Amino acid sequence: MAVATFERGPGTLKVSYELHVENRARLVQAMREKGHAAGAVALRGGDQAQRYSTDNEPLFRQESYFHWAFGVLEGGCFGTVDLASGKSTLFVPRLPEEYAIWMGAIEKPESFKARYLVDEVKYADEFAAHLKECEKVYALKGVNSDSGNATEGLGSAESSMGDKLDASDAFFNVITELRTVKTAREQEVLAYASKISSKAHVEVIRSLKPGMMEYQLESLFKHVCYSQGGMRNESYTGICAAGKNGATLHYGHAGAPNASRIKEGDLVLMDMGAEYHCYAADITTTVPAGGKFTPDSKIIYEGVLAAHQAVLKALKPGCAWLDLQRLAERQILQALVAGGFLTGDIDEMMEKRVSATFMPHGLGHHLGVDTHDVGGYGLPGTPARSTEPGLKNCRTAAILKEGNCLTVEPGCYFIDVLLDKALADDSDIKQYFVKDRVNACRSMGGVRLEDNLVVTADGCVSWTSVPRTVTEVEAVMAGASWP
Repeated sequence: MAVATFERGPGTLKVSYELHVENRARLVQAMREKGHAAGAVALRGGDQAQRYSTDNEPLFRQESYFHWAFGVLEGGCFGTVDLASGKSTLFVPRLPEEYAIWMGAIEKPESFKARYLVDEVKYADEFAAHLKECEKVYALKGVNSDSGNATEGLGSAESSMGDKLDASDAFFNVITELRTVKTAREQEVLAYASKISSKAHVEVIRSLKPGMMEYQLESLFKHVCYSQGGMRNESYTGICAAGKNGATLHYGHAGAPNASRIKEGDLVLMDMGAEYHCYAADITTTVPAGGKFTPDSKIIYEGVLAAHQAVLKALKPGCAWLDLQRLAERQILQALVAGGFLTGDIDEMMEKRVSATFMPHGLGHHLGVDTHDVGGYGLPGTPARSTEPGLKNCRTAAILKEGNCLTVEPGCYFIDVLLDKALADDSDIKQYFVKDRVNACRSMGGVRLEDNLVVTADGCVSWTSVPRTVTEVEAVMAGASWP
């Protein structure tokens, strides 16, 4: 008998498929409240890809909107939810007999129905005919504000829909807004992902020594998350950046693949997270390779930590995200002035966006079924993207609500291209920079500290548990227990 939970063995979290039943009910209610009470919403799941022209099949991961609504592990599926009755129908591939030889027993529709808690299961080749029976069909049509990519809709099934097809952004806006506020069940999964990813970060911090390769840190992180948490997938490509590499914000990609040797005195920035049941963690720690911060690295680290803690203390429903960004920037500027890297009036520096030289990215982002979860921009009534340096790179400008799940990740970096521009003869901000102090730290790279949290009724709760203060970091690196 199929059990309607997702789990990965002893000690891992049991996720009830009631999570997805609840999401579908929320979706029906929200569509009705927007005046869309007739017809059905329809979603297309992801398809198994192949690597270029080969038969190599990368590990399948479900399309995120489809996962949010159905939680189905398999590719090649479709789903509908009737807006009048709330009835859910899952469409699964009709597999050939030979499938059982190579891939395992072929599951019956009744088994899918029990496993995923849907009302009916049909075959994918019946999907188009099913849509023709609907009074109206809402397809997922919209653009992801982080990637700039459009959703794929329903594929070839749309061609025969005619006037029944609603290809506006009505459905997209409703489901995207719902994804920005997590239910208690979703929060439980996100907390678990952060718990295990935190544990893996601590193990990496404890093992880190000069002479290691950056990729050895990434490897250990993956091992802990999978072996101790059942988390097979990373949330994103991990970043393990030693020394100057920490100033490359998205280090770790194929062209810079965590392949440098860690040297004594390096700061090592590690931005890594794993996902469980497609719900992501995204945590960043920064530690000294030799186990002790240098005087300058301590100044930068504690400035970023002050920004991090100030934001967590201030964050609550009703806060404007850009105001929190400015709060973090001010804390970092104050540390840079106190440490002798900058000189002058901080209010002037804020106005002239000096902070964007040291922190060119946003404070954080929505977190959920995607690491950079949807809903940052573009929803009706939400704030538009800023055009100011630094602020324009914020992944949202939202006014925070209870139930929003986000990352908070202030940083301070010595990025050559930005420092060269700031120190140039024609720069209108060069007067604030103490050139010798700044140039002496170009090899430091940078510091970033990132927590995963949920906005509560009167503040926020962080799910991240890693050493943060200088004392804590140095103690754990010397062998102390955590927490």
